[in-house]
Amino acid sequence: MRDSYREQLDDVLADLVHMAQVVSSAVRSATTALLEADIHLAEQVISEDELIDAKQAEIEGRAFSLLARQAPVAGELRTIVATLRMVTELERMGDLAAHIAKIARLRYPETAVPETLRPNFVRMGDVAEKMVITAGQTLNDRNIQSAQELRARDEEMDELRRTQFRVMLSDDWAYGVEAAVDVALLGRYYERIADHAASMGRRIIYVVTGQLPEDEIWPQP
Repeated sequence: MRDSYREQLDDVLADLVHMAQVVSSAVRSATTALLEADIHLAEQVISEDELIDAKQAEIEGRAFSLLARQAPVAGELRTIVATLRMVTELERMGDLAAHIAKIARLRYPETAVPETLRPNFVRMGDVAEKMVITAGQTLNDRNIQSAQELRARDEEMDELRRTQFRVMLSDDWAYGVEAAVDVALLGRYYERIADHAASMGRRIIYVVTGQLPEDEIWPQP
């Protein structure tokens, strides 16, 4: 009975890893749609967000079922509670990718990113995508070092966002208010994707070690 319970929990985690792969693909596609004014790719990301939402509901339901059917031991309880939180993190990242795609669609056939900030957004998209990939791989491998490295990437994302504000607030900004609003929103969306990925990394550390990362305060499950 206990072996079967553990196998079902492992299946839930495997689906969570797959969901991370789907979300990382959505982030990559949203970035491409944004930078290349690709309306078809933007529509694809927006429509696939419903599939991500459905996957979240499915995984969440299975996790609650496992929680209700038996009294999980300490390690299993940590895993189930972390799963319920991480699946929400992934769903929100999917929403943020869709938000990016919606701005790309809104500005089509023009691009929403001013040429001055194009390299910045190229890097933002790359960092965000890799953070989601790393979060999924970390969950699959239970690699604490990779989970800890997500913090450094999150700090890089924060610096990229600060750079955007420095550019927008400079006297050389020549793209107007509308472009500034787009940049501010887009930068926020990428920053939040990174935040959610970093949060997943912290939760994985807790699942594996039973210890909260330094400087973190979370409610104990």
